[in-house]
Amino acid sequence: MQNNDLSLLKELGLKLTPQRLAIIEYLKGNKNHPSAEEIYNALKGRFPSMSFATVYNTLEVLVEKGLIKELNIDSSKKRFDPFTHPHHHFICKACGKIVDVEAPFEIFIPEFLRDFQVEDFQVVFTGVCPECKKRITHKSPFLTERGSLFFSLYPVIN
Repeated sequence: MQNNDLSLLKELGLKLTPQRLAIIEYLKGNKNHPSAEEIYNALKGRFPSMSFATVYNTLEVLVEKGLIKELNIDSSKKRFDPFTHPHHHFICKACGKIVDVEAPFEIFIPEFLRDFQVEDFQVVFTGVCPECKKRITHKSPFLTERGSLFFSLYPVIN
């Protein structure tokens, strides 16, 4: 972790414990969109006394401070994204992999939301990733005749 990163964390009033720094370092540049449980399992070998609650509470603070984004696109668990800039995601229905989609989409806010204050949205693509597509031996209900995916665009407003 660089000194300017540490300064930012101090400015935000975060207590800089070794466990917290390890969690932040684990997330830095991580494109796997890990859950709290995955982070805990990855770090518990280095910090045997660290509890799952420490990981979860640290993630909540980082979300509150705007340093990471909480993703509610996996119905089984919350995922966390260190990339807070606007972007979208693809979720593989076969293996659960979540991939960043860095592409602009022109989205029009529906008329019935005009009086709402929309603060964020994301497009979530679902389908089968190339690795899983290679492993599929039978015709998948997700694939068209040409092997392209059927999908819908659903804005997610957190």
